[in-house]
Amino acid sequence: MRKAFIKHVKRFPWLTNVTLYGCLFAGGDFVHQLFSRNDKMDWRHTRNVAVVAFSFHGNFNFFWMRFLERRFPGNSVRMVVRKLFLDQTTAAPLATSVFYTGVSFLEGKEDIFQDWREKFLNTYKTGLMFWPFMQFLNFSMVPLYMRTTFTGCCAFVWATFLCFSRQSGDGTANAALAWMFTPKQDTTTEPEVEKLGPKVDQTGPKVDQTGPKLDTEGPKPENPSPKEETNTHR
Repeated sequence: MRKAFIKHVKRFPWLTNVTLYGCLFAGGDFVHQLFSRNDKMDWRHTRNVAVVAFSFHGNFNFFWMRFLERRFPGNSVRMVVRKLFLDQTTAAPLATSVFYTGVSFLEGKEDIFQDWREKFLNTYKTGLMFWPFMQFLNFSMVPLYMRTTFTGCCAFVWATFLCFSRQSGDGTANAALAWMFTPKQDTTTEPEVEKLGPKVDQTGPKVDQTGPKLDTEGPKPENPSPKEETNTHR
């Protein structure tokens, strides 16, 4: 099966690489929604991510890899470093920018650059902790006809991070790690309590211990009875 797959990639390099890249990238949004434990899957958002991945990221990565290989052929350390430097200073910021603005455009936002302004710089810095290592392996060990597919496998993880950053994060790795490892609150029992009646406020106002005490002896008569008056005159 492996030989058949490689043969298919060599025969249809563009179609296979772009298709796999787009599917893996869109799968990152699917995983993000699963981890988020949303009540309902937002398939529209997954569709928008897939459209951006298929129309731009997959195609751009396919032709970008071929351009770098023609410009800096071989996998020597010198050539790999040159390709890596150009990739991280040109392709990485462009791909990140297109993701934020492209998905915002497909969602019909009035300001499609809002997410880009707020999160691009943090996202790019986070990418520098991930992509240089992945692309170093890609340029030095992966053959050219499989490089876009390898990038798509890495983009599966990266797209999960991007979708989180765009919806509820700020583009930093710390926010993503906190989201992954912080236990999600289970709110399934709250509606049942509400059905039984209003919740008792355990932290309500306390009784004033220094207030007037209750008179347990009952009310005292203001005027003495006739019997008591006679006793007092004796």
